[in-house]
Amino acid sequence: MTAQLLVINEQYRSQQPRRILLVEDHQINRMLLSDYLNYCGYNLKSLSGGVDFFSTIESFYPHLILLDLKLPDFDGYSLLREFKQEDKYARIPIFIVSALAFKADEERAMKLGASRYFVKPINLINLSLAIKEAFTNCSSLCI
Repeated sequence: MTAQLLVINEQYRSQQPRRILLVEDHQINRMLLSDYLNYCGYNLKSLSGGVDFFSTIESFYPHLILLDLKLPDFDGYSLLREFKQEDKYARIPIFIVSALAFKADEERAMKLGASRYFVKPINLINLSLAIKEAFTNCSSLCI
C-alpha cells in the first residue's frame, strides 16, 4: 500500500498545486488528512467547524472541498445544501468524508450535490484516486 501511495503522490507533485478545503472537527483526522494532502503537494486549508466555511471559500477559493457531515456547530448537510445553491460555486466538487455509514446518508448527500461519499476510516488510495479523477475531469481547475 505504501508503494502505491508513493506512486500516486509523485504524479501529483508534477502538477500545479490545487487548493483543497478540509472541514473536519476531529483533530486527529484533520491532522492526518492535512499531512497526507500536503505531502501529495496540495495547498490545503482546514477548518474544525462550519462557522468560517463561506468566508474561507471566498478568501481561499478551493478547487475541491472535503466535508464532514457531523460538525459541532453546523449540520454538514445544511452547509452542502447552501453551498450548492450558489451558482458561483457550482463547479467546485465536494467530497463527503463521514462516519455516517448508512446508504440513506450517502443518498441524501449525493442528492444535495456531493460528488463523492467516503466512509471513515477512509482509504487514502481511494481518496487520492478520486481527487485525481475530479481534477482530471475539471476544466479550468474547477473554477
